[in-house]
Amino acid sequence: MRDMPVIPSDALLITVAPTGAETTKGDCPQLPTTLEELVATAQACEAAGAAMIHVHVRDAEHRPTLDLGLLTATVDALHETTDLVVQLSTGGSVHDPLEQRLKVLDARPDSCSLTMGTTNFGDDVFSNPWPFVCELYQLSQERRVVPEFELFDLGHVHTLNRLLDKYGAPYGGKVHCDFVMGVPG
Repeated sequence: MRDMPVIPSDALLITVAPTGAETTKGDCPQLPTTLEELVATAQACEAAGAAMIHVHVRDAEHRPTLDLGLLTATVDALHETTDLVVQLSTGGSVHDPLEQRLKVLDARPDSCSLTMGTTNFGDDVFSNPWPFVCELYQLSQERRVVPEFELFDLGHVHTLNRLLDKYGAPYGGKVHCDFVMGVPG
C-alpha cells in the first residue's frame, strides 16, 4: 500500500466522480465503465486539475460491482498511471450487502466513502445502520484509509459527531466531509 500523499490543510482538493452507481452505459454512452476508459478519464481529469477520483467499479456488463478482483485491479491501475488519491465507494449500489461493502477496503484504496446513515435514495433505501458505520470506520482506521464522510441530511452531521466522539479522529487526523445534495428522496 502506498502512503497517502500529504495534502496541506489549506489546499484545494478537487475530486472527480466519473462513474456513479446508478447511471447506465445505455443512458450515457460516454460513461467510463471499463478499466481502460476509467484510466483514460482519470488521466484527463488529473491533467485538468483533479487531485482525487471517487470510483464505482463496473463489471463486464457495465453494472456496478464490488468484486474484489476488479476493485483491486482498478486501484492498482489508477496508482500506476496517475498520482490521484484513489477513493473507492463503500456504497456500491443500494442493493449491495453490507458484508460485501466492508470488503472494499481489502482493495487498498487511499480513501473510501463512508455514509453516515440510512437514507432514501430515489425509490430505494440506501442502508447504512449504525453498527455498519462503526465497523467500517474502525476498519478504515486500522487499514490507514482516509474516510470521506458522506452527509445526506442534517441527522448525518449528528451521527458523524457521535462517531468521532466514540472512536476518535480518522486516519490522517482530518475530517473530510461530502455534503450530498439533490438526491431524490
